[in-house]
Amino acid sequence: MIKQPQTESDALWKQRYRVCGLWQAVLAERMRSRGLASSTTSGTGQLYAWDVASGALRQLTHSAGGIFSGYISPDGRYVYYLSDTDGSERGHYVRIPWEGGTEQDLTPQMPLYAALYRCAVSDNGALFAFVPTEAQGFPLYCLDLHADGSVGVPRELYRSSKFIDDTSLSANGELVVVATTERSRARQYSLLAFETGSGRRVGELSDLPYGSVRAVMFSPLPGDLRLLCMADHSGYSRPLLWHPESGERRDIALADLEGDIEPLDWSPDGRRILLGQITHAVKQLYTYDLETGALTRLQHPGGTYEHAQFGLAGQIIALWSDATHLPQVIALDGETGALQGTLLTVGETPPARPLTSVSFRSSDGTEIQGWLGLPEGTPPFPAILHVHGGPLIAVSETYDPEAQSWLDHGYAFLTINYRGSTTFGRAFKEQIWGDLGHWEVEDMVAARDWLLQEGIARPGAILVTGASYGGYLTLMALGKRPELWAGGMALVAPADFTNEFAEGTDWSRGYLTVMLGGTPDEKPEQYRASSPITYAERVTAPLLVIQGRNDLRCPPRQMELYEAKMRALGKPFEIDWFDAGHAGADMERFIAFQERLLSFAYRVLGTGTA
Repeated sequence: MIKQPQTESDALWKQRYRVCGLWQAVLAERMRSRGLASSTTSGTGQLYAWDVASGALRQLTHSAGGIFSGYISPDGRYVYYLSDTDGSERGHYVRIPWEGGTEQDLTPQMPLYAALYRCAVSDNGALFAFVPTEAQGFPLYCLDLHADGSVGVPRELYRSSKFIDDTSLSANGELVVVATTERSRARQYSLLAFETGSGRRVGELSDLPYGSVRAVMFSPLPGDLRLLCMADHSGYSRPLLWHPESGERRDIALADLEGDIEPLDWSPDGRRILLGQITHAVKQLYTYDLETGALTRLQHPGGTYEHAQFGLAGQIIALWSDATHLPQVIALDGETGALQGTLLTVGETPPARPLTSVSFRSSDGTEIQGWLGLPEGTPPFPAILHVHGGPLIAVSETYDPEAQSWLDHGYAFLTINYRGSTTFGRAFKEQIWGDLGHWEVEDMVAARDWLLQEGIARPGAILVTGASYGGYLTLMALGKRPELWAGGMALVAPADFTNEFAEGTDWSRGYLTVMLGGTPDEKPEQYRASSPITYAERVTAPLLVIQGRNDLRCPPRQMELYEAKMRALGKPFEIDWFDAGHAGADMERFIAFQERLLSFAYRVLGTGTA
């Protein structure tokens, strides 16, 4: 039986949100005694200088809108981040000394820009490279960082109308490499290398049409221009080394390992690389000796490992969590993987229920994996089907306050890695390209059927929810298969791709072009078929939408059109607008959103009205 929403300020589910506050923890590559962390312990996401030896955190930013992620320079002197004012993800790159001090605008002469991908700082601290989104496409800029603390004027090295991301700089800053889709109409990447001084293109690496190549990081040794990369031409990610100037390529043979093998870090002496295997949404770490070819499986605890790096004194560190433990930075023995201790934590873990990996077959026989949590009591239960954002990510076992809040209130909770998710092979990931919203909904229907067949869920009591691309799939599922769902709850969702293309940024247009196979003029029927607004007339279940007024990725106008259509049709529709952007960084806002979802679901299932 579902419980009435617990709204008191000290409710256990709210406590989990407030203590689940460690989002990022990384070390400076050349000074691994210094780190950068992002945390919500102050109430909003902020960046903190992390003294690794003592475990002390010192707050660096005080942004009203909050900041979730930043970059620490390899020498540990500065922290870099995109500073915006209203959560729109549009602003300027700035830096602040790790020791503390005044924020320095790196591009004061430029108009505001979005920068959704990785920037880079050379190991010698002399060069900064970044790719903003501008009205005329995607440019690659470099700017000089002087020893006296001043910065140069941004120099444009390259510009494309197609996506550019994943910027990498060599140790001394003589070369910069970016990933680009300019050779492909799909979201498949090649690498381009440029001299930073002259802008001359010196190399290109491509596996097209068989797959993508992505850059990870250059060798840490000055003068060593080998770049650690990953390619998926075999169907799964595998590491390789590439020398942009000579063209020499060395694919690292790991045929005996299943799933994706992603290169994570290069040891400071340049001899070993750290690898992360992901198979069936479970992560496993390895080290690989580049001289001997020895592959070592690390015998570490289970759970999910993020931001894994080589640390001090031969250790490996990572941000670790599982379903019942808060995110925390742990140290592993660099040779064996044995747990050596906790380096950083920001709270005690409140009690939580475990999540179990499950799998089932979709309509075409494809295996779909997910994570299932069960509340106290005897099934069947009312159930929440959760779909993640992205879509180019995968859900693994982590401490999830949202999942635990549903479990606290008597709902079964299932989150799935639908078609389009990463780490299940290239065919699985790319099957949705050009036909968004089709196979994903098939997988959601299969998840619902499995919940009923296993006796876990109660018929007529399954609600679907998700944020961003998960919000999009929530709208699509309610429109395409309206008879299956008791209700839906979508956050920061796209609802009309044609309008988003017209009203959005170059980033939005580039994303839609590659994911839908063309522009609205070229693919009008596909844009219509893949947009939730097309199916508004068919929606019958109660629907709640929570949407940001300053959202750069899902502009408000396209949701306003969806809202107007739903109201004109007299559909059971509610919408809450908030004054922030797509991601947000205010923990109390997240809690308010979840309280709204709990109340909506209770009204739908507990009283039969919404």
